[in-house]
Amino acid sequence: MAHEEQRAWIMAGVTIIAYGIYLGWVLGGAHGEPLAEVPYAAAMLWTIGGAIVGSILLNIVAAILSPRDATAKDQRDTEIHRTSQYIGQSFVILGAVLAMLFALAEVGFFWIANVIYLGFMLSALLGSVAKIVAYRRGFQSW
Repeated sequence: MAHEEQRAWIMAGVTIIAYGIYLGWVLGGAHGEPLAEVPYAAAMLWTIGGAIVGSILLNIVAAILSPRDATAKDQRDTEIHRTSQYIGQSFVILGAVLAMLFALAEVGFFWIANVIYLGFMLSALLGSVAKIVAYRRGFQSW
């Protein structure tokens, strides 16, 4: 397995776990209250920070376990990375547009922050899935 594919699996796994923890934290803290009244900022910051640290540590471990693969990168890897980033970025844009519309409609900060976080999560996940599919099925310039 190529190192870039390993990185994509790590990103997908960390993204799913971190967002799952966040949802559990926020939904578990509702206790019958409206979601917009649940304290979410600490949960969001901790899960984002934890995902960043976890991803870095797992990538370091992957590089240690296969040091030759960690530095090998060819044109195909570059093209797959670029294309998967383009695919994933669509959700960052969608999240930003929705956040702007929420702000214009004067929707609460909870919903604005959460639509941005969801956009980032979906972007990371879709980009990782696109990269994994490209490595598994073969890459043609999409």
